[in-house]
Order: sequence, then structure tokens, then C-alpha cells
Amino acid sequence: MFLDRNKPIDRHRVNLPHWQQGESWIFVTWRLSDSLPQPIVEKLAAQRALWEKNHPQPWNEELLREHNRKFTLGFEKLLDDAHGECILAQENLRESVSGALLHFDGERYELGTFVIMPNHVHVLFRPLGEHRLEDILQTWKRYSAREINKRRGKEGSIWQREYWDRLIRTEKQFEWTRNYIVTNPAKLLPRTFTLWRRDFQSLS
Repeated sequence: MFLDRNKPIDRHRVNLPHWQQGESWIFVTWRLSDSLPQPIVEKLAAQRALWEKNHPQPWNEELLREHNRKFTLGFEKLLDDAHGECILAQENLRESVSGALLHFDGERYELGTFVIMPNHVHVLFRPLGEHRLEDILQTWKRYSAREINKRRGKEGSIWQREYWDRLIRTEKQFEWTRNYIVTNPAKLLPRTFTLWRRDFQSLS
């Protein structure tokens, strides 16, 4: 199930805008609190906001590619540079995240593909029923943060409050996103990630 431009979209925002349309597929990324220097994040967010103001939705394929190149891939490149402590390079801490993701799979959401990188997480999924994007993300982050702190014997913030998400518009974009998640770990050394992939027989 993909974005239908003729149907309403539920929107909410913290600092970044977040979109959901029923049970449509969503690509979401969230990161550790120390993963990027805040001035860099603020600069990128300001550039994105200005571009989106000057290019109101709906976007054609050319504008979608430009947005992806300028902001999605640019942001991902910064994360892949592995800033911060990168605690998710530790297998037992990654298990706290994968456990959170898998816990309500098939009940509150359907998981597609996900990867846990040293300082960030990518997930391709779709909410089920009346479950909200923001509630699902809060559950993942709250549970995994509690488990990570327990395993480290520490207290404090684990995740950056904000997250980045995109509604999947077409099967072509779905396949591109899934391939991106699967190949993302190739940029790093072995054993610094956890990858989970489901084979899709139906995307409806």
C-alpha cells in the first residue's frame, strides 16, 4: 500500500514534519543523541525547510529526486561518517533495538526491512489499523533506550528526540528504499550492524 495523492494525509510535527496515510509504507530513520553535531543538524533542517517552502507539494519525479539527493542522501552521508560514541556497534546493545522493533510486528505494524547501524536505525514498515506513526516510534525508542541503559549500567538520554520519515509513493521507490537499507552496511566494517529483511510476495 503506497501513498495515494487523492486521499488526505495525516500530518504532525515537532521540529520536522511527519506524514502518515493509513497503512501506507513509511521509511523512517532515527539516531543516537550524540550522532551528529547539533549545528550541522540545524543547518541541514533550515536548508530543507527553505527548499520545501519554495517547492510546495505535490512534487513531480524530478523534484522528488532533487529532494532525495539534497537532503535524504546528504543526511545519510553524515550519519554514515560515524560521529559520536557509536554504541550500537556493540551487538548486545543492538539486540535492545531489534527486540523493540520485532515485539509488535504483525500486531501494531508490519515490518519490512530494517538495519541497525552504529549510530542510527533505518526501518521500512507500515502501521496497522489505527496505530500512529509517532506512537510506534515512541514505543521503539522508549523500550530500547531503557534496555540499552540497563545493559550499560548507565542513565540518560539515548536517542535524539526527532526522527526523519518519508511516505513511500510507488513500488519503484519501495524497491529503491529496501535496496538502500540492505546495502547501507556495506559502507562499514563487518559486525557493526544488524540487518533484518523480509521477502515480500505482496505489497498491497
